[in-house]
Amino acid sequence: MPAVDANGVRIDYESMGDEQAPVIVLIMGLGMQSIAWPDAFCAGLVREGFRVVRFDNRDSGLSSRMAGGGTANLMMALAAKWLRLPVPAPYSLDDMAADTVGLMDALGIARAHVVGASMGGMIAQLVAIRHPARVASLTSIMSSTGNATLSKPTAAARRALLRPAPSPADVDAVVEHLVSLFGVIGSPGFPVDHAELRGRIERGVRRAYDPAGTMRQLLAIIAAPDRSPQLKRIAVPTLVIHGANDPLVPPEAGRDTARSIPGARLILIDGMGHDLPPALWPELVGAIAAHCRAAS
Repeated sequence: MPAVDANGVRIDYESMGDEQAPVIVLIMGLGMQSIAWPDAFCAGLVREGFRVVRFDNRDSGLSSRMAGGGTANLMMALAAKWLRLPVPAPYSLDDMAADTVGLMDALGIARAHVVGASMGGMIAQLVAIRHPARVASLTSIMSSTGNATLSKPTAAARRALLRPAPSPADVDAVVEHLVSLFGVIGSPGFPVDHAELRGRIERGVRRAYDPAGTMRQLLAIIAAPDRSPQLKRIAVPTLVIHGANDPLVPPEAGRDTARSIPGARLILIDGMGHDLPPALWPELVGAIAAHCRAAS
């Protein structure tokens, strides 16, 4: 995959489809790489008439690694958040939003439909808040406004997310660790093809795996303030998609996001957890494509 320098960061990206077509920029979530946007999902959006750009956030995949963070910093950050004190973090979600716009600048994309999942939804919201002229439409998937009272995961999901990761050198153990995580946070309403899931996860681990980078991204999430007041200023057409059975970011967080953005439309999907199950790809592609076309 090619890379560009954007916002002082090396960003690894992939562009698919006709370069003259309307652009959809896909932003992935915590610790996830660009390829976590499934190939078939991206190909579906291309068939719908869009150019699709997916990329590795800073501290994930093949993009730049940053400095700082660590387990001790996470404990301090959680304590500071609980005490409503400033949270120390190596960088912010605003920085990651600036990375997205920097990538668009480097690729000559003046305006795009911005789609984000989980942490990527938070970043997408900030792109729409900070750079409204660059956003044709916003789609926020399984994300939140940053309102901590509505974003609490279940105890099982919290334990699975914060469980110490194996050594990156032990690929098999890392794959098992991540398969177990998705077994907890995934979609209970859709059957899992374990071989397909394991193969997808192993592909990502062999491409790049850096738990320290994920920790720094998590610090950026914890440090982020509630975006609700700023979300009320978003004027671009907005679609909010959320799983009705999401144990990591509860469905009320999706409802809150839709309530906070004027005119936003909410799609709540029964049986969907905190992932993109293959059975839902056609429905998700159809909903996003229709939303983007209507905004255009």
